[in-house]
Amino acid sequence: MKPLIVTATDTDVGKTVVSAMLTLALDGIYWKPIQAGTADGTDRERVAALTGLSENRFRRERYVLHEPLSPHRAAELDGLEIAVGRLELPTDVPSGRWLIVEGAGGLLVPINRGMLQAELFARWHAPAVLCARTSLGTINHSLLSLEALRRYQVPLLGIVFVGEAMPDTERTIVEFGRVKALGRLPILPHLDAGALKVAFAKSFDRRDFEAAYEH
Repeated sequence: MKPLIVTATDTDVGKTVVSAMLTLALDGIYWKPIQAGTADGTDRERVAALTGLSENRFRRERYVLHEPLSPHRAAELDGLEIAVGRLELPTDVPSGRWLIVEGAGGLLVPINRGMLQAELFARWHAPAVLCARTSLGTINHSLLSLEALRRYQVPLLGIVFVGEAMPDTERTIVEFGRVKALGRLPILPHLDAGALKVAFAKSFDRRDFEAAYEH
């Protein structure tokens, strides 16, 4: 199994769409361990709709929480406490198969009153991809997120930009953040499996992802 964590600088950055794209491009299996917010369905359901993949390409959430809040608070409102022991990586993913793991919100959201999400990621010893908007404010958010990944010793594969091209902003983040730019996913007029495959082929290189597990 080759787990790949997809995280983001903030909520609503586009990491679910990026996760769908990577699940398709890397012929992976998708898993979102903690779903916070169910009014519009789950992210697993959205990725399934975007990709058109069969049910065996998905793993069920360990926690599905009703409110779209930080996991620790959403769980409390549901009368739960998230147990870290229930968040180990799935054991039924075939050897050599990519497991695309989508986080909940940003890196420093708490999953319970004693652990931040970045600390959970560090337990998995898996490489992470950071998704970042290209809009105003992203330099600060991105550099802070990169610092957090390094502080908690989460292996960093690179950054994926989401949005319209902003060459100077992207260059500034790459240079100050000492991070590899993996590509940019533009705002697509129509989202479906075909559009995501084309976007990956145009703007990304599979070899950059395969490098995470080359020895």
